[in-house]
Amino acid sequence: MDPDKLIKEAKARFEHKSAKAYLQEKYSNKLQIADQGGLWKADPQTITLLQSFNAKTVILVDTFGNVVEVDRKELLEKLKALYQYVMKEWHDELKELEGKR
Repeated sequence: MDPDKLIKEAKARFEHKSAKAYLQEKYSNKLQIADQGGLWKADPQTITLLQSFNAKTVILVDTFGNVVEVDRKELLEKLKALYQYVMKEWHDELKELEGKR
């Protein structure tokens, strides 16, 4: 195989991997929301934790390590909506990146 072609393919793979890492960082940062006196990450762990409770209010530790009492349903709905919105954006941009490959 031609060395120039190998170098070109290696650079393309590196650029693609770098672009994916950039997207992960970009969209990971968009998953944070300030609500009810705390800063929350809209991630599967937090959403699942909130779903596991039945009480109207729960006390959680936010991303800064602060203990905050929150309205469970209200926070859960906001986190779920944000998670779906950001994941859709991320998925769409990733599909676009894969199409350029």
